[in-house]
Amino acid sequence: MRLWVRLTWVELKLFVREPVSVVFTFAFPLVVLVVLFGVFGDRPSSAFGFARPDDYYLASYMAVVIAAVSLIALPVHVATYRERGVMRRLRASSVPAVTLLSAQVLVSLLLVATGAGVLVAAGLTAYDASLPVDRADAVLGFAIASLSFLAVGFLLGHLARTARAAQAIGMLAFLPMWLLSGAGPPEDLLSDGLQRVAELLPLTYAVRAVREPWLGHGSDTTALAVLTLMLVAAGGLATRRVRQL
Repeated sequence: MRLWVRLTWVELKLFVREPVSVVFTFAFPLVVLVVLFGVFGDRPSSAFGFARPDDYYLASYMAVVIAAVSLIALPVHVATYRERGVMRRLRASSVPAVTLLSAQVLVSLLLVATGAGVLVAAGLTAYDASLPVDRADAVLGFAIASLSFLAVGFLLGHLARTARAAQAIGMLAFLPMWLLSGAGPPEDLLSDGLQRVAELLPLTYAVRAVREPWLGHGSDTTALAVLTLMLVAAGGLATRRVRQL
């Protein structure tokens, strides 16, 4: 237990010292959210399902924080460990793979929760945004989306040959999903072709899993099912890769 606590503390310090992790977890979502608040205001609109744009985007950007940590920060961190042989040295020192993996999962969840908390605090204090209507369902959607995307991030980090490759792949995956998942233009304003593309993007379902109960529309069972399948598939493959090291 003491080893796990020390390893978790070390992992947290390493993540925080990485500029890309800090920028994309805290600064990027907050800056973009502030811009969107300023552009669309707080009047309900049909383009946002007759919800207030600030509530719509605040809920949606919970998923953006998840994606930023999972696709940009985490894969680079994991790939760096593999590239430098850190994981093999830890295994040679009798540190179980599950200990390192669980420490990285916990640190990633802490970053996601903290990043989301910063957005909520800013939305509530500066823009009078609303808390979730169905809080339990919104928290459930947030939790499942977080675990699913973190599983994808771990898998990407273990598949990429280098840290640079992991960063490039993560950015290429993150940017189109960020723009088309509902965190950019409202889905109803997208063309039919882009809407079909959005339906294929995992972040679309993470956004819906959090946003729908946040706005009082109830849980999106389809989104939760897709995210759960992602968690099982990516988590299983990532665990298998860890055991092969």
